Parts: sequence; structure tokens; C-alpha cells
Amino acid sequence: MVMQTLVAMDDSPQASAALSYALEEFPESAVTALHVIQLPEGYWTSFTDSETELPGYESAQERARELLETAEQTAAEHDRELETTVETGKPAREIIDYAVGNGFDQIVIGSHGRTGVDRVLLGSVSEQVVRRAPMTVAVVHEQLNH
Repeated sequence: MVMQTLVAMDDSPQASAALSYALEEFPESAVTALHVIQLPEGYWTSFTDSETELPGYESAQERARELLETAEQTAAEHDRELETTVETGKPAREIIDYAVGNGFDQIVIGSHGRTGVDRVLLGSVSEQVVRRAPMTVAVVHEQLNH
């Protein structure tokens, strides 16, 4: 049975590093890149029957397509194939739900590597995934120069 690896993707250098890490470190694994479109909460949601009617949804879909096309190019540079998917909702919850629902063995996610007050104030998706996911989670730190 082939190991399955889910890589959480956004448009950050950390997510790109996570994808490269997964492709390099798990050559025998089937890799899937997942992008979560985060929906606005509150005000707008009470006026629509469908998430597709929310302001900015179309542009978010387009950004997701471009992001995953870039991820596919990265995989091709590593002579690898890549499955891609887009979900909508709260990123940490969707990443975990998708991984569990589709039988993934592990999740690879990028992290800004922030500590202390920065981490607390920003609320890290990667931290939530590490805490809640029932499978192995590899966190790839890509330090940014501030």
C-alpha cells in the first residue's frame, strides 16, 4: 500500500518549502496538495445561500487554481506527480477533516517559525493541525528575514 501525504498549501514561502520537503523526503508517497479557501464569517454569510455568492469567492477560486498550478510545476521539477484539491472553510479544521476522511498517513505543513507573542497573536493554523490531527504532522520551518 502506498503511503499518502497531504501538504497544506497557501501562497507563503513556508508552504512552498513544505511541498518541496514532502516531494524530496517521501519519494514513495502519493502527495496531494490541499488549499483551503477561508470563508468570511459573520456579516456576509447571513445574506447568501451559497458560499459561491460570497464577495471575493471567484477571485479566491482563481488564486487557488494558480497556487495549485504552481505546486504542480514544483512537483514536475522533482519528477513527481501531484494531486491537488481545494476545500472551503476554516483552514485547520478542513486540513484535518480532509486528511482523516481520505485516509492520509501524514500531513506536511509550513510554519512561519514565530514564537512567543507573535505566535499567540497570530493564531497558527499549523499549531492547531499539530494539536488536533490524529496522524503524523511534519512541520517545515522556513525562517523569514524581518
